[in-house]
Amino acid sequence: MIRDPFLPTDGIHNFRDFGGWEIAGTGRVKGGLLWRSGQHVGASDADLQAIDALGIKTVIDLRGASERERNPCRRAPGWDGEVIAFEGETSSSPPHMDVAPDTTTAEFARERMIGVYTRMPRNPAMTEMFSRYFGALADRDGASLVHCFAGKDRTGVAAMLVLHVLGANRDQQMAEFLRTNDAPTLEVLASQSVPGIEARLGRKLDEEAIRALLEVQEDYLATFWRVVDEDHGSLDRYLENALGVDEVLKDRLRARFVA
Repeated sequence: MIRDPFLPTDGIHNFRDFGGWEIAGTGRVKGGLLWRSGQHVGASDADLQAIDALGIKTVIDLRGASERERNPCRRAPGWDGEVIAFEGETSSSPPHMDVAPDTTTAEFARERMIGVYTRMPRNPAMTEMFSRYFGALADRDGASLVHCFAGKDRTGVAAMLVLHVLGANRDQQMAEFLRTNDAPTLEVLASQSVPGIEARLGRKLDEEAIRALLEVQEDYLATFWRVVDEDHGSLDRYLENALGVDEVLKDRLRARFVA
């Protein structure tokens, strides 16, 4: 894995390169082409300048229409790439903010997030967006960025799926997923999330509950895998049957992103 995949930012959470993983018997996922992050609503001018230097030509925005309206992302002046987004809603709210009145302890918060990952493989909007992401990776030149609100749940699954197709093993997929917890910008996500969560609850969240909602745990991704296995038999069948990622497309992606 590349030593430090995080791009230093002032107002964007969890901006990082998820290339660099060694693929046994094949090579290494190329760096500098596959980026992921949280939303860019709070991006500073310095953030935009740093991102502009990355050569990102395609942005896959996994947020729904109302999320994008409430939190419009900043882009660098003159950026001429394409943003791919869903025309409707991809979830009822950002997954980590889909809270209930009892979400005040770490265990309740964890259970809410398990529910998010149970629903995600069966969500038609997310299925479409994951499929469109793979299509963009295959058809568009230059680097790409996939993001949602927090850059950890929908985005974390999207990055896992890409790494799986490129040949990363399950331990590497989980390690990439959990690397979100090393992001040096948690306070950015907290400032964008916690006040709204607490307003919906009408009470304060304890520190453990905040971390359960804003970070990720092994159980979250393991739940996604379990539901996919139950519904499709394997992750590869899910990729082919639900997302249209067949062996021909896998070979094209490996040829482009593995060196």
